[in-house]
Amino acid sequence: MNEMRAMSGAETWLRRVASIGSVLEAEAPEADRLRELTGKAIAALHGERMLRLLLPGDVGGFELPLPEFFEIVEAVAGFDGSAAWCVCQGNACAMLAGYLDARLAAEIWAGDSTALLAWGPGRAEARAVAGGYRVNANTFFASGSHHATWLAAHCLVVEADGTPRRDSAGVQENRSMLIPAAEATLSDSWNVVGLRGTGSDGFVIENLFVPEKRSIVRARMIEDRPPRSRLHALPLMTVYASGFAGVALGIARGFLDRFLDLALTKKPRGIAEALKDSPVVQNEAARAEARLSAARAFLVDEIGRSWRELERDGRASIETRMRIRLAGTHSIHEAKAVVDMLYDTAGSSAVLADGPFERRFRDIHAVALQIQGRKRHYQTYGGWMMGREVNATDMTAI
Repeated sequence: MNEMRAMSGAETWLRRVASIGSVLEAEAPEADRLRELTGKAIAALHGERMLRLLLPGDVGGFELPLPEFFEIVEAVAGFDGSAAWCVCQGNACAMLAGYLDARLAAEIWAGDSTALLAWGPGRAEARAVAGGYRVNANTFFASGSHHATWLAAHCLVVEADGTPRRDSAGVQENRSMLIPAAEATLSDSWNVVGLRGTGSDGFVIENLFVPEKRSIVRARMIEDRPPRSRLHALPLMTVYASGFAGVALGIARGFLDRFLDLALTKKPRGIAEALKDSPVVQNEAARAEARLSAARAFLVDEIGRSWRELERDGRASIETRMRIRLAGTHSIHEAKAVVDMLYDTAGSSAVLADGPFERRFRDIHAVALQIQGRKRHYQTYGGWMMGREVNATDMTAI
């Protein structure tokens, strides 16, 4: 608790990010090659407690406010988008500890400073048996899985006779099964263009017994147990929308900063003036700054408003969740547009694989293709603006 009090406040955490930034950026090319964060990078993140930001305090975490979490993820992304992605995902998964039985949460996190929970979508089934479930799963996109100590498979539940277990509304139960990472087999499927360092492979589980006490229905967890804090009153998708937009904004900011460094020194071949003296380059840099700053301001305003609403009402309204979804999606696509614009303006310097631009260019495009960047979110918000009622599909997105 003393450490948590001493490290409160975004500025302290941002100084911690700055202290490991050079390590994260230096290790990023090797992580890109390995398709997972390097040992030095993950050690740096654990050393500065970057994977315990949203973890409850009683198991060694800090339960930071959402506005602070956003700033930290954004700052990490300025150095490496893959590291920031793993920070965002790992912390969102760690929020689950606030809903688990206290003994299970302690088993996963309290005794291990490098504890990390990872999960991903896929085909997964849990068949009810005495005392628990028999689980078979084949998942993908489990970011951070190479460094995870525990994994969660989100399983459709069937009874012992194979009939689906349904709730009062007729929806089949989806129960998350928590298992030690050693009890699953990682797949080798993360062969991608961008965010390669996230190690977002899947995992396979075959006929594994999981006791009832190591499972939870995430869709009901807020209703089943009153939120332990303002943070835990937030739907997970709101945390994702904020955090992964922070990844995009941080990548774009890192790209812009390094573009400015280039402009100060580069003199294009066959052109008399330096890059920094070109009216075209000056115009593009200014427009990039305006677009990035405007998108960030919109998102920061909505995140701040959501946190104030939680303090006042103890919950986030549909309007607030919709606004964060819109601001997050908008930030991701504005960040990508800024990177695209500057990539063109940087000329041949941008294509060098060992330079500061090429990896960030690939990473921002991967961010924009993930579920948080879906352009369908604009349709969801626009329909809601025009009076369409929020439906079950909307609720899974906000």
